[in-house]
Amino acid sequence: MKSWLIAIILDILFFPSPKVVNSQEEVILFNQLYESAIASPDKTINYNLSIPKYKFLRYLSDNKQVLFHGSNNPFIQTFEPREQTLFDGKMDKAVFATKDPIWSTFYAVLCKKSLLGSIRNGSMTANRKQQYHFYSLTEPTLKKNPWTNGTVYLLPEQKFSPISKGPLQFDEWICRETVVPIVKIEVEPSDFYFLNKVACHNETESIIQSWLLYKFRLTFSGRKNVD
Repeated sequence: MKSWLIAIILDILFFPSPKVVNSQEEVILFNQLYESAIASPDKTINYNLSIPKYKFLRYLSDNKQVLFHGSNNPFIQTFEPREQTLFDGKMDKAVFATKDPIWSTFYAVLCKKSLLGSIRNGSMTANRKQQYHFYSLTEPTLKKNPWTNGTVYLLPEQKFSPISKGPLQFDEWICRETVVPIVKIEVEPSDFYFLNKVACHNETESIIQSWLLYKFRLTFSGRKNVD
């Protein structure tokens, strides 16, 4: 299937990443924050700007050689390869990361202790330019209001390789050796851009059905649109 056709399908089914344009002043502030965190003993980005964090993290994604990993654990010193499921359902022993900071923020603020059933989500592209997002949890999980504060870790991109090939690509990268974070930043549920775009799926349905019903379910449930 042609990439342009897949891009149209993604646009129909899912939500695109927000378009981000940064002012010169914002760029200066973003660079100062990043460099200060690298120089600090705890390697923590002390974010004190009124600018949404997703804009800051998107700037770093586009302009620094970094990937992102979201976690509920704020104290990770090193990442070790471990068994996880790839986007295609196969198992692999690796450290996982993404170039998409919105996707990693989802994993940072989703409380793992509240999960009942599967998580269905992804950041996808047909051209590696425009990302499309999909997030769905089971009803028992959503009833527990499964959100918490978390941490997004910035990892060195040069240690990782993208694993998705072909016309439809998931923004998933892996590294099969120990990885030390460059810096980290604390995030809260409101920092997740698509917080009001998390749908509810049936555990027994196929992933294709979850995709096809994603926007319909959000409209039917009355969830608010993001800005």
